[in-house]
Amino acid sequence: MGSGEMFLMSKQGKTGGKATILALGKAFPHQLVMQEFLVDGYFKNTNCDDPFLKQKLNRLCKTTTVKTRYVVMSDEILNKYPELTIEGHPTVTQRLDICNKAVTQMAIEASQSCINKWGRPISDITHLVYVSSSEARLPGGDLHLAKGLGLSPETNRVMLYFMGCSGGVAGLRVAKDIAENNPGSRVLLATSETTIIGFKPPSIDRPYDLVGVALFGDGAGAMIIGSDPDLTIERPLFELHTAIQHFLPDTEKIIDGRLTEEGISFKLERELPQIIEDHIGGFCDKLMGGIGERDYNNLFWAVHPGGPAILNRVEKKLELLPEKLRASRRALADYGNASSNTIVYVLEYIMEENLKVKGEGDPEWGLILAFGPGITFEGILTRKLV
Repeated sequence: MGSGEMFLMSKQGKTGGKATILALGKAFPHQLVMQEFLVDGYFKNTNCDDPFLKQKLNRLCKTTTVKTRYVVMSDEILNKYPELTIEGHPTVTQRLDICNKAVTQMAIEASQSCINKWGRPISDITHLVYVSSSEARLPGGDLHLAKGLGLSPETNRVMLYFMGCSGGVAGLRVAKDIAENNPGSRVLLATSETTIIGFKPPSIDRPYDLVGVALFGDGAGAMIIGSDPDLTIERPLFELHTAIQHFLPDTEKIIDGRLTEEGISFKLERELPQIIEDHIGGFCDKLMGGIGERDYNNLFWAVHPGGPAILNRVEKKLELLPEKLRASRRALADYGNASSNTIVYVLEYIMEENLKVKGEGDPEWGLILAFGPGITFEGILTRKLV
């Protein structure tokens, strides 16, 4: 059989055991925040009138390029838990009470949306991979999600906690391995995040808190992953090839998060974008080796939008055309950095743009990338099937 015939078979959906993304779904809390109104609302809610901090947050809100975000936080929550706005008050119990319920509900809604698009019954799901950096409990969110969806008690579950922004791609890598090593399996990957776990009043001693206020959003994402799709029912979107995880030694303090009595406290060092720029080329070259491609602009790019500085550094280092990161920038503008969820939103925008182009000059191969604590690089070589 010639290579042309192999290519045709793959395009028809016979993926030769390679895992494929079969459906995407997302969900959000009800509170939509417009970026231009965020500063006044945040300072009012936290009873702060510091003009210096307010000016700083105004600047940050403009540089993040975020326009809208969804958040769990509401007046109702603040009225019920006013201690969340008090500096130094132990509130981790209250935060987890809110977060545990919220992330489960969002994960259920995103998963249901994804399953509806997939087209097969929920009883066909054999495995669940659950990702979150916004909760802590026993049993974990994986069990609560399985129960909320009505999954079979025999569903095999994997839970990934506190992987931050790289969690979505890490979960996809794990789901890929499960699908390829368990013939006939169908894996539900669900991610869910809320910023309430780290919500705090502004403080001159914690400047990064303001970056989080200006950048991060809440929501959930979901995917169905499986090999050898049934083309009478399923519509494979992406085929997953080489998957790599790599951490950079001695960089574990660059992204530092601690669970304290006041919730999660984050510290992000300024050199993060530079570190990513210094290592992104070699990491991508390893992923691209499987197809022998040398030109970065011959690929499509699904990059987790950690922030505009990271996207700008990746674009600059790889000499990407401006449109190559358009899906990532759109996701950042519309949803903020929603941590592990955001890669789902980026992939949806790539599919949307693919329909507009209708295959004319649209790259077949691409990279799914994310960067998280460690510093950890996650990447998957991917092929579009539609």
